Amino acid sequence: MQLLTFNTTLKEATLHTSDGKLDQVWKNVPTVKVQDGFFEVIQKDEFDKNYPVFRCPISNTNMRIDK
Repeated sequence: MQLLTFNTTLKEATLHTSDGKLDQVWKNVPTVKVQDGFFEVIQKDEFDKNYPVFRCPISNTNMRIDK
């Protein structure tokens, strides 16, 4: 089971593998959406446009929201 953490203050999302190793870090993340069966990490670019950068299945992921 992997861990997706979203920090609402830092606007940062991180993904840790099932063995606890840091796999990915995304900055400038305004939100993580819950879609039909998956989490979707949304990132904002330098032009303030939002776009998805990562999707992971809910069944395989624990999500933590930090402030």
